[in-house]
Amino acid sequence: MVKLDKIYTRTGDKGKTRLATGEPVDKWNPRVTAYGSVDEVNAALGVAATTAEGDLAEAIHRIQNDLFDLGADLATPDRGKDLGWEPLRIVQTQVERLEREIDAMNADIPPLDSFILPGGSALAAYLHVARVTCRRAERDIARLAGLEDETVSAPALAYINRLSDWLFVACRAANENGAADIKWVPGANRGDG
Repeated sequence: MVKLDKIYTRTGDKGKTRLATGEPVDKWNPRVTAYGSVDEVNAALGVAATTAEGDLAEAIHRIQNDLFDLGADLATPDRGKDLGWEPLRIVQTQVERLEREIDAMNADIPPLDSFILPGGSALAAYLHVARVTCRRAERDIARLAGLEDETVSAPALAYINRLSDWLFVACRAANENGAADIKWVPGANRGDG
């Protein structure tokens, strides 16, 4: 159970924060950067949710909850020590749910014959912002996982990777199952002066 009585602690005033384990770190620590990027994805999805309806809105809210799980996972490094409590971790079933949802959304969308420009409907544009933010979070998490003294679980890495795929397909679904996608035309404006 999370209980937040006081919003400010003043510990950040000197550029420091604490991980969920209580370990003090710099605010620019790669682990803090990784879960901060996940929080940005969640905020972008919050904007998208303001225009989403029905099943897509419900899916976005489920994903937002998962992103808090992912943030908690990343904020609790596995140092091989007993914490006295069970840390929250992303599990494979969360990744598999995204895969099922991708397949279900994609079943009604024609294959791409060109790259698409971010945009179309307002919802698709918001989801594209979430998608590129998600790709950055994925890079930050992969960078963290690549550090010698850090551990990131395979399901956590898979989740953020699959989420960017989910968001791309959701963008197309929000654009009338691809009918309102704006296609990239290579070199279209090279002759304009």
